Amino acid sequence: MDAALFLADLEQKPATMRAAAEALANGHWQWPISEAPRRVVLIGMGSSLFAAQVAALRMRSAGVLAFAEAGSAERMLPVTAADLVVGISAGGTSVETNSLFTHAAAATSVALTNTAGSPITVGADATMLLVADPERGGVACRSYTHTLIALLQLEVLLTGHDLGLAQRVQQAADATTYLLESRVNWLSQATTIVDGPHGSWMLAPLERSASAAQSALMMRECPRRPAVGCETGDWSHVDVYLTRTLDYRAVVFPGSRWDQQAADWLVKRNSQVLAVGGEFSGAALTIRYPGDHDPLVRLLTETIIIEVVAATLWSTTTFAQEHP
Repeated sequence: MDAALFLADLEQKPATMRAAAEALANGHWQWPISEAPRRVVLIGMGSSLFAAQVAALRMRSAGVLAFAEAGSAERMLPVTAADLVVGISAGGTSVETNSLFTHAAAATSVALTNTAGSPITVGADATMLLVADPERGGVACRSYTHTLIALLQLEVLLTGHDLGLAQRVQQAADATTYLLESRVNWLSQATTIVDGPHGSWMLAPLERSASAAQSALMMRECPRRPAVGCETGDWSHVDVYLTRTLDYRAVVFPGSRWDQQAADWLVKRNSQVLAVGGEFSGAALTIRYPGDHDPLVRLLTETIIIEVVAATLWSTTTFAQEHP
């Protein structure tokens, strides 16, 4: 793992997203399945699981029976040849995911990975590559975004709903470029807010909960700061209590109908809040970007804020370099 290379990986995000958008538009990035499955099971760990949970929720909302399963589960849904099981691992070496994926032999199995020929592809019926280019910093960042894109494409295939995905991926790439190029205007204050003495808490709507979870993971994995991701509505049931006793720092990805409920508590208890991609009552800093009115553009864009903050803190932090 390397802080400078991680930042370089982030700066390459717009380019790989534009390449993905072009591949989608030209039909060059297709899922290797020919028939609609009875059920879909998405298996992953870490950021792969975060993306899978959002994707499964979206598919269920559109009428597809889809589930996200942690690779560490002792058991998974019994599957048959009528089902599709997708094993997700950017590097293809997640031992938990690979282990559970082997139990999907009865189903149609597709390995979703950024690494051709990696262990997860062995025994799979087919492989779907993430086309996110190698992440030299050792942190899943571009591959996380491309996992979301690939799973959104699977949603389109299974539902027949036209999401205008190529165009929205292009818009997200443009928004990411905007945020990277304008970071001189927001990075210092955002870092000050997020880097609290007790850590930080990330809030996002259930439909974009992966953004909160991935952002918190970036803070833990890179600068090794305490951070927790939470769904905005559930936050008032599980995390609000700490606003009374800690120097509470929140990053909010607005868009939940429960935003105001969270804002009332955060303002009442003088918490410091960074809002990303929308207005949020009481925020000390709000970062907006082109296209942030579109929930899908938000989903594919918003994590870049905390990824850049994490890279900045990592570059100035001294700790043992062994991984994990």
